[in-house]
Amino acid sequence: MSDSDFDFPPDLVAAEREAWAAIQAGTLTPELAGVVQDRLSAYATEAGVNRYRAEMALKKTVRHPEG
Repeated sequence: MSDSDFDFPPDLVAAEREAWAAIQAGTLTPELAGVVQDRLSAYATEAGVNRYRAEMALKKTVRHPEG
């Protein structure tokens, strides 16, 4: 499965974008990080994919959308 094979739901991408913006601003809270991790874990379970690989692909989707 390649990074482009993941079909992330919009709410998960939005949560990761919010977390990435908070990281860049130095304002990431444990609560926001937990929300993203919980949603990512749920997505990986629902999709039957490796959570670590899904996390790396999600970060790439948000942080490097140019590919």
